[in-house]
Amino acid sequence: MNLIFRNARLVCPERGESDGELYVANHEIAAQAPEGAEVIDCGGRLLAPALTDLGVFAMDKAACRAGGIARIGLMPDQSPVLDGPGIVQRAADMGKPELWVHPIAAATRGLEGKDLAEFAINAEAGARAIATGRGWIADSGVMRRVLAYARDCGLTVIAHAEDGGLASQAVATEGETATRLGLPAAPAIAEALAIARDLMLVEETGAAIHFRQVTTAAGFELVRKAKARGLSVTCGITPAHLLLSDINVTDFRTFARLSPPLRDEADRQAALAALADGTIDLLCSSHDPRGPEEKRLPFADSMPGMAGAETLLALGLGLVRDGRIGLDQFFALVASNPAKLLGIEAGTLAPGMPADLVLVDPEAPWQIDSDRMAGKAGNTPFDGLPVQGKAVRLFKGGAEIA
Repeated sequence: MNLIFRNARLVCPERGESDGELYVANHEIAAQAPEGAEVIDCGGRLLAPALTDLGVFAMDKAACRAGGIARIGLMPDQSPVLDGPGIVQRAADMGKPELWVHPIAAATRGLEGKDLAEFAINAEAGARAIATGRGWIADSGVMRRVLAYARDCGLTVIAHAEDGGLASQAVATEGETATRLGLPAAPAIAEALAIARDLMLVEETGAAIHFRQVTTAAGFELVRKAKARGLSVTCGITPAHLLLSDINVTDFRTFARLSPPLRDEADRQAALAALADGTIDLLCSSHDPRGPEEKRLPFADSMPGMAGAETLLALGLGLVRDGRIGLDQFFALVASNPAKLLGIEAGTLAPGMPADLVLVDPEAPWQIDSDRMAGKAGNTPFDGLPVQGKAVRLFKGGAEIA
C-alpha cells in the first residue's frame, strides 16, 4: 500500500512538530512520494506514530483500535502463563492482522516466583522482555538469578514493585481514606522497599530493569538516583496514577481498585513532578478489562485492574493541554520509548520505520462512558469524565485498521 498523507500536522518524538506531508511505500515510511499512491487529506489534524502500549494484560483489538494503539507488550499473566516457547509463539501470532503483539515472557514457571523459565528459547520464540507479572518475586535469590539470566540473554526485566510481605492482603494505600472505609491497606513504602532491593540487585548484576508502574515519591526518588548512577533502569506509570488519588476510592468504587492502589495527593503530585523532569520513561494503559462478575463485588473482594487502552490517548493529550508535557514528549512516552524497551524499530516518523500511524483529532470532544466502551469491558475509573482527542484513523504497516 502506497500512501501520501497531505495537509498533516506531523508529530514525531525525535523530529518534533512540523506541517506537511508524509509518504508510505511498501509498508514503511518513505523519504519521497511513491508513484501512484493514494492521497489522504488529513485536514490539518495530527499524524503521529501509532501507540505502543507496554504491559497490557489482555489482547483487546477493539479497545486498541479505539485508542490508536498498533502494538502491545502483552504481560505473561495469561491462561496459560507465557512461560514456554509454544505459548509465546502463539501469543505473538494471535494479534494478526489488526495488531502487533509482542509477548513478554514469565520470569519464573507459572509466575510462581520459584523456578526460572527458559529465557533464551522464549526469546527465540518471540519474547521481547521478561516480567514478574502482577506479583513481586519475594525470594531475593530467585530475583538475583532472574536478573543475571536476563542480562546474559540481552533482555530487560519488567518488575512489579510492591513488597509482598506488606501488600499481599491490601486493597488500598494506608491513610485517612482507607481507615475511614475500613479497607485492608498497605503503607506506600511497600513500593520503595521493592524498588530498593531490586536496584541493589541490578547494581550487582548489571542487568536492565523496568518498573512497570512507579507511583510514590519515595519510589521516584530511588529511580531518579539510580539513573544518575548510570544504572539501566526505566519506569512507567498510568494516567490513573497521575490524575487520581485515593480519594477516588470513596464510595467503594471498584473501578478504582487498582494494583498498585491509588496513592495520596502528595504522591500524585510527586508523580506529576517525575513526569515533568523525565524520571518517568513511558505512559501505559495497564489495560486489564474486567467484567461485572469480577468488579460488581464488595471493594475488598473485587479484582484489581482497569480498562485503559481506549482512554490512554485522550488522557495523555489532556496532560499536554494542561502544559505538563509537550506533544512530542507525549508521543515519546507512548510510542518511541516503549518500542526501544522492547527492542523494536518503531515509534517515530523517520523513513524506513514501519508505517504504524495514527491520525488524531486533538479537539474532538467525547465523554468516557463505561457502558459504551468498544473493548471487552468498561471498568474505567474515569467513567463519566469529559475528554478531548480521538484516534480518527489507524494504520498498521500502511494498512488501515477498520
